[in-house]
Amino acid sequence: MNIENPVAFSFIMQEDIYLLDADKSLYKSTVPAIVGNTLSEPEPVYNTANATEPVAERKEPVTFKFIGGNKKHYLILTYYPGIDIIDEAHLGALQSTLGRLNTGADDVAIVNMANYPGTGFEPLRSFFNPEKTLFLGKKSVPAGVADLQLNKVSSTEGMRALLTFSFDEMMNSVEHKKAFWEQMKQF
Repeated sequence: MNIENPVAFSFIMQEDIYLLDADKSLYKSTVPAIVGNTLSEPEPVYNTANATEPVAERKEPVTFKFIGGNKKHYLILTYYPGIDIIDEAHLGALQSTLGRLNTGADDVAIVNMANYPGTGFEPLRSFFNPEKTLFLGKKSVPAGVADLQLNKVSSTEGMRALLTFSFDEMMNSVEHKKAFWEQMKQF
């Protein structure tokens, strides 16, 4: 250990220290001695010229809250303001319909579009990679989807799509239920 100021020894070592006559004068002075061979480092200079350049914003990937496993890349879009995903009674009816078509809850992804106002279809496509998309009601159709005809299976943007009635509309009309079932069998 190379100590340049002998006063530092009293802080480092707890044992008795015997000083030489030349060193005793250092302890008698109240101002610590400054050793001439210490170098001070210059203050760093920061380059502020690049500080005005805009920092590229890193886009966070869009995520969606959904139920299901999306194993068959089958996306179902609903519209229920004030409800997390879908009304419980309507979920039961949807699961019953899907069960008759040999499609389970793990095969689909159900998303409530009321929770994502203004969201276009492209983020949904990127996140779910759907091969089939079922739109339950006109309000569930996000921006960027080609015009779809009600209760007619169509092919758009490399996927099959079906726009049908919402469950609110179907629960009050036997005709709407029949039209929905006929299209679901073909979908």
